Amino acid sequence: MRPPVIFEDDHILVLDKPPFLVVDPAESVKEETLADILIKEFGIELSRGGIVHRLDKDTSGVILVAKTQQALEGLQNQFKERKTKKEYLTLVHGLVPEKITVTGSIGRNPGNREKFTVLEEGKEAETEFEPIKNFQFSIFNFQKIFSDFNKIQMRKLEKQKYGEFTLLKCRPKTGRTHQIRVHLKYINHPVVSDEKYAGRKMVRLDKRWCPRIFLHAAKLGFKHPASGEWLELESKLPEDLKKALERLNG
Repeated sequence: MRPPVIFEDDHILVLDKPPFLVVDPAESVKEETLADILIKEFGIELSRGGIVHRLDKDTSGVILVAKTQQALEGLQNQFKERKTKKEYLTLVHGLVPEKITVTGSIGRNPGNREKFTVLEEGKEAETEFEPIKNFQFSIFNFQKIFSDFNKIQMRKLEKQKYGEFTLLKCRPKTGRTHQIRVHLKYINHPVVSDEKYAGRKMVRLDKRWCPRIFLHAAKLGFKHPASGEWLELESKLPEDLKKALERLNG
């Protein structure tokens, strides 16, 4: 599927990546990737289809692509030198009352190589989190979602404070793999429906009303590689995550 175009000129292409689209080809990936689409649909013959940065498979939103080698190198340098501005939207468990900056080096989890964690010997990482809205629901709000639960199970949800959530703006200052997810797990506010970091039981509950990880790359700011003009491009919250918020509100 050809992703929607947010911006395009002779030097760059900015796409609105849908969820469940893998960015880079790999031996383990059998389906069509974004890199394949860029070569086939847009005729970009650079390595990796000119993709400048990554988004996880289940994450939606703004992704930047270079159409020339010169643009690719210039944009990659901006990311490396931390001259870009990234903003994500996420819904997390628990109440985050005020703006917080999390600093914690990130590395591979020694107990599970597919996951990352905060480690002293990891690579430095910093993320700023700003609450947009707190949600605090009574257990009665969830009677439709958990209609098959008995009173004991519902009381258990209430005891766990399952009705507390926060919609956050996330601004990563560095670009480590799974950085936002790892830092939120580290401060005990895991992302809704995050299969890697929220815990199996929690994800089973979340998936009843939010079908995939609630993480969206909402904004990307960078200097145009040819003109030097500062661009800030946006992607609206997609329908599946909007519907999740509606279900949450009952």
